[in-house]
Amino acid sequence: MDFSIASILLLDGITNGAVYALLGLATVLVFSVTRVIFIPQGEFVAYGALTLAIFQTGKVPGTVWLLLIMALLAAVMDVRLSWQHSHDGRRALKAGLTTLAAPLMVSILSIWAAPHQLPLLVQALLTVAIVTAFGPLVYRLAYQSLADASSLVLLIVSVGVHFAMTGLGLLFFGAEGFRNPSFWDERLSLGPLAISGQAVIIMLTSLALIVLLWQFFSRTLYGKALQATAVNRLGARLMGISTHGAGQATFAMAALIGALSGLLIGPTTTVFYDSGFLIGLKGFVAAVMGGLHSYPLAALGAVFVGLVESFGSFWASAFKEVIVFTLVLPILLWRSVAGGNEEEH
Repeated sequence: MDFSIASILLLDGITNGAVYALLGLATVLVFSVTRVIFIPQGEFVAYGALTLAIFQTGKVPGTVWLLLIMALLAAVMDVRLSWQHSHDGRRALKAGLTTLAAPLMVSILSIWAAPHQLPLLVQALLTVAIVTAFGPLVYRLAYQSLADASSLVLLIVSVGVHFAMTGLGLLFFGAEGFRNPSFWDERLSLGPLAISGQAVIIMLTSLALIVLLWQFFSRTLYGKALQATAVNRLGARLMGISTHGAGQATFAMAALIGALSGLLIGPTTTVFYDSGFLIGLKGFVAAVMGGLHSYPLAALGAVFVGLVESFGSFWASAFKEVIVFTLVLPILLWRSVAGGNEEEH
């Protein structure tokens, strides 16, 4: 291996690591607020890339119909819950309409826009809106009623949600893979390296989100309120913090990050309905390296994962996935020893 090959592998590793950093950040975000180890994070990535790909063909993405179905189910649940608490028909109807409003508006706009072949940036914004709207609905349907359950129960639910979203992805997108057009086709020369504009966008987006999330949770009152729900849900309620609202907001942010990740990797690789699983697991490895609580450490862990994957694919391409996922074992062992025998409260 000479310097030029090493430089190419280094650039490829950093670019992939930037995407894994986004998914690692989303995993840390969800766990730090809701205590949910959100395995289906990668499905948001696949949904984002494939929704944009279907928009490119001039058809209505299947995710629009799935969004409507989930919104209707969540609205029915909210109407029923509100009626049980208040026995006020008007209040119950308002609760259902509030849940249904945003997904319905996004779906109607997407159905109108799909055959018009709008510019790529507009289609990307619609894709982000569709996938982001899934976040609160997934929390409402799968997690909200179990918010006070143990972490093990929440993990089991995450596994079920993963299989459900993967199966629905196959139903709505089919087994065929798609590759999206690049958002920036420019090629930048840096010595022996030729850096694509898409790689620059990936790295800048990842860096910006890392800084924004760190600032949001460390310096804003709303960010600290979200974290308070994970530390003590009862105490958060007594202080006037809506734990259900915090969960839905957190899942919306995670879905947004997943959608952006899907748009970023769509032009660099062919995405299939089940591609999100492996990508999401690599983000999870990065999150574990950050202890499931530190955004900067998760980002550094993601870059490390990307570099190991890049150089591992050069030396032993058939075993690159094994190498990456084996990384988590010594890290978990070290954290278990370093953390002592602390009991969960």
